Amino acid sequence: MYAISPAIHAEEMGYAMSRLEIDSDVSDDGSAIFEDCTSQPTKKPLNYLDNEISQLTKLKSTPHQLLGQVGPGRPELPVSPVKLLAGRESNYSGRGRFSSADCCHLLSRYLPVNGPSLIDQMASRAYVSQFSADGSLFVAGFQGSHIRIYNVDEGWKVKKNILAKSLRWTITDTSLSPDQRYLVYASMSPIVHIVNIGSSETESLANVTEIHDGLDLSSSDDGGYSVGIFTVKFSTDGRELVAGSSGDSIYVYDLEANKLSLRILAHTVLFHGTNIMFIYPHFPCILISGSMIPKSSPLWSDVNTVCFADEASHLIYSGSDDTFCKVWDRRCLNSRGKPAGVLMGHLEGITFIDSRGDGRYFISNGKDQTIKLWDIRKMSSNVTNPGYRSYEWDYRWMDYPPQAKNLKHPCDQSVATYRGHSVLRTLIRCYFSPAFSTGQKYIYTGSHNACVYIYDLVSGAQVATLKHHKSPVRDCSWHPFQTTLVSSSWDGDVVKWGFDGSAEVPPLSAKRRASRRRNS
Repeated sequence: MYAISPAIHAEEMGYAMSRLEIDSDVSDDGSAIFEDCTSQPTKKPLNYLDNEISQLTKLKSTPHQLLGQVGPGRPELPVSPVKLLAGRESNYSGRGRFSSADCCHLLSRYLPVNGPSLIDQMASRAYVSQFSADGSLFVAGFQGSHIRIYNVDEGWKVKKNILAKSLRWTITDTSLSPDQRYLVYASMSPIVHIVNIGSSETESLANVTEIHDGLDLSSSDDGGYSVGIFTVKFSTDGRELVAGSSGDSIYVYDLEANKLSLRILAHTVLFHGTNIMFIYPHFPCILISGSMIPKSSPLWSDVNTVCFADEASHLIYSGSDDTFCKVWDRRCLNSRGKPAGVLMGHLEGITFIDSRGDGRYFISNGKDQTIKLWDIRKMSSNVTNPGYRSYEWDYRWMDYPPQAKNLKHPCDQSVATYRGHSVLRTLIRCYFSPAFSTGQKYIYTGSHNACVYIYDLVSGAQVATLKHHKSPVRDCSWHPFQTTLVSSSWDGDVVKWGFDGSAEVPPLSAKRRASRRRNS
C-alpha cells in the first residue's frame, strides 16, 4: 500500500502543539538527549578527504611557508600566533601583512565553543536563526508568529519585532535582501510576505503598523492543492527569490516584474512502488494499477530545500524527500523541466542544502542521519533508486533504526559523509563555516539531540559539540567575520557562543535557567 498524498513534516503537523515544551529533553526511549553530547573532539581515526576540495581548503587556510620559519627547526603546522606575528613583523613573506590564508589559519583555530550567553528567550519554538551577509543583523523566526531582527553592533538590541501575517503552523524560513532593506518570510502557505525593515518602526504588525506585501507563488496547474513553502532565498543581486514547496516544485519569483517567472516540477516521484506504471510531470493524471489518478491527488515529494549555487544565479540546487539532490541550469531548461543532473547517495529525505558559493560544491543534511559533501561534476543524468527499506520508520516520531545506520547507497556519488548528529522531527540545517575567518574549513549543523556539531571538512573529525539547549536545534549561524556562533532551539532560547574574551552578553546564570523552567 503506497500513499499518494505528499509527506507532511513536523512543521505542519499537530503532534506537538506550538507551546513551549521544556520536557522534550527526553528522547523517545526516555533517556536524556544530552547523552551523546561532548565538547571533546572525536578520538577515533578518520580517513582524510582525497579530493580537489581538500587542496582548495588547505590553500585557503595554510599560512605562507616562510611565516613558520621563525627560529630553528623545521616549520610545523599549525604555526603559533607568536610565530605568525613575529614573521609578519620581520616581513618574512615579503608582503608586510597577513594574507587572507594567514588570517584564516589563525582565526580557524579558535572555535566558538565558550558560553553560551543568552540573547533572547521566547515562549515558542525557534525555527530560523541567521546572520546577515555582513554580520550586522541577526534574524530569528519563531513558531508563535514572531520574527525578531537584532542589531548585532548595538548590543543585540531588537531592531524590528515582526508579527507575521497569515501564518500557517510556523515560520518555515526567512531571508534578508543583499542590501538589508527587506526581509521575506514563509510559512505553510503558497504566499510569502516581504517587509521593509529599514523603517523607523520597531514594531511591525502586518498591515497595521506596516505593510507586509504578499507574493503569491501558486500557479494555475497546482490542481487546487494549497502548497506550503519550506524554504525561500534571495538571489545575490536581490532581484529574484527562489523557493521550494510541499508540492514538488521550485519557484523563481521576479521581484522587479512582481510575478512568478519560473516553476519547475522538480521532484515528481517516478517510482514509488511496483503498482505505479507512469507519471508524467505535465500530464494531468498518473496510472496506478490500470487506474488513472488525477494530478490533484499527486504522488510527489516535498522540496525541502533549495538555493542558488553562486552569485550568477544560473544554477539552482534542490533537495527533496525523494532522497535526490538535483542541479538545475536555468540557461538550458527545456519544456519538460529536466535537471542538468542528479546526485545520489542519501537513503532518506534531504532536509537542507548549503552551497559553498563556487558553483561546484555543496553539502546536504539527510534524514539518514548524515551530512554529505557533493561535487556537481560527479552528477548523473540517470537515477538509480536505492530500493525500498525493509523496516518501517517515520522521522517525525521514531528513532532512526539501528539496522539502517550502516547501510549505504549502491551508487553513492558523494565526496564525503559526516556522521554523529541527529536529524529527526524537523528539517535540521547544516552549513559551511565562514570563508573569511575559517576558509570554509568546517561544517556545522543543528541536531535533534539539542546540540550543535562542528566537523572538520577534510578529516571528517567531530571537532566540537556545543551543549546547552533542552530541545532540538533546528538552525544555527556562524558570524561571517567574528568567532561567534548563535544557536536557536525549540526550547525558545537564542544563545551566543564565542571564545574566551569575546562574549559581551552576560552569561545565562543557573538561577535564571531554573526560573525559566519554573515559569514554563
